[in-house]
Amino acid sequence: MSNTETLLAAEAGVAELTAEGGVPASRLGQWSWALFEGARDPNVVFQIYVISPFLATAMIRDPIRGQELWGNITAWSGYITAVLCPFFGAIADRGGPRKPWLALFSVLMVVSFAGTWFGALDSTPAQIFIFSAAMIVNNMTFEFSNAFHGAMLSRIAPPSRVGGLSGLAYALGSGSGFLLMLLFLFAFVLPHSWFDLPDGVPERLSGPISAVWMLIFAVPLFLFTPDRAPSGIPLTRAIRDGIAAVVVTLRSLKRYKNVAHYIGARTLFNDGLTGVLTFTGIYVAGTFHFSTLPLITFGLSMVFFGAVGGFLGGWIDNRFGSKAALLVTVGGTALCFAVGLTMGPDRLFWFIAVDPNAPATLPIPFFNTWPKFIYAGLGCLNAMFVVGAYANNRTMLARIAPIEKMTEFFGLMSLSGTAATFLAPVAVSWMTWWTHSQRGGMVAIVVLLAAGWIWMLFVKEERSEV
Repeated sequence: MSNTETLLAAEAGVAELTAEGGVPASRLGQWSWALFEGARDPNVVFQIYVISPFLATAMIRDPIRGQELWGNITAWSGYITAVLCPFFGAIADRGGPRKPWLALFSVLMVVSFAGTWFGALDSTPAQIFIFSAAMIVNNMTFEFSNAFHGAMLSRIAPPSRVGGLSGLAYALGSGSGFLLMLLFLFAFVLPHSWFDLPDGVPERLSGPISAVWMLIFAVPLFLFTPDRAPSGIPLTRAIRDGIAAVVVTLRSLKRYKNVAHYIGARTLFNDGLTGVLTFTGIYVAGTFHFSTLPLITFGLSMVFFGAVGGFLGGWIDNRFGSKAALLVTVGGTALCFAVGLTMGPDRLFWFIAVDPNAPATLPIPFFNTWPKFIYAGLGCLNAMFVVGAYANNRTMLARIAPIEKMTEFFGLMSLSGTAATFLAPVAVSWMTWWTHSQRGGMVAIVVLLAAGWIWMLFVKEERSEV
């Protein structure tokens, strides 16, 4: 924000300026920014509860092999994204507006979302390859958009609304996922659904449906959310300067020790958070033998409580600060997820034996045994904590990063986030192979969450200066 813009903001009598020193966006502009999360997040919901279980139980018909393959898909996404994402952020810092980049990534997301159509029952190697490639592009562009979308936050909202707006975005993401999955349930999955389609076709359609949703609800951000003015710097120079800036920033992290500690801690716990989302659907499908209908029912419950978690995380953030909010949400995720792993069709809290062939003990559809019921309850708590943590970790960086290098540090934070797309999946995939057990593979996620939570104790909530 230039001195002229800051003076104009002051003359306009704005009660509270943004962190960059300018006039906040209108409420319509802020809500449009938040709605972008609602445009793209339904595809993540479908990946968790429809697409990844479909890969494991229908395309391959082996949950353990499917968990390994899904881990490899997300790992390859992470390898590529980890290299490129920080450079995109640095380029945007020097190239001016962020919305043109978001437009590019939105188009790529829409195209790759539709890639699930190439999956099929008992897929051929060629079909699995095309499906996997689409998922890799999907995950990459989603992470690229994270850096640019998150970096807009400090420009459009005053500090007092940063936490609440970030929480609103994730709540809209969860709410949109809930609504679209509910429509999907009534349209294709229920016994008397609106459309009677052959087996496997609804799952294949889930990606194209979320692509159309993205195409519609991403539009308000480009119409109503303000962006930075063009810098006048040629693209080639912005690329060259951006790459050089990333190298300098990485070397100078020792002068931003607090931000470096935060990025390190987030690398670990974000690995865990992403791992929870990435593998929950496959784990439930393989452990409790859920088909698409009970999986969507479980997913709807999770998404609903995730939306609640977005608002709750924003409230804790504004009331007690980002660090306190992260300690609550990340710690809660680790605890609930660890306890959930002690559940199975034949056991309760690991040590209590349950007869899996006994008659149903609870009058609840799909969750009619105590292990299933308690696991579902822990899953709902987990959803609240995970979505709250995602909202809080973005706000934390917006509070502590230097204003002049905001997008660059958001790019570096995305680097830590993309570590979650290969460190956690590789660890889970390797542990699944080593233990030949889905549960054994998931232990890696608990370790990452706990390690990141401990590291967060050493982070201070104060802004660094250039």
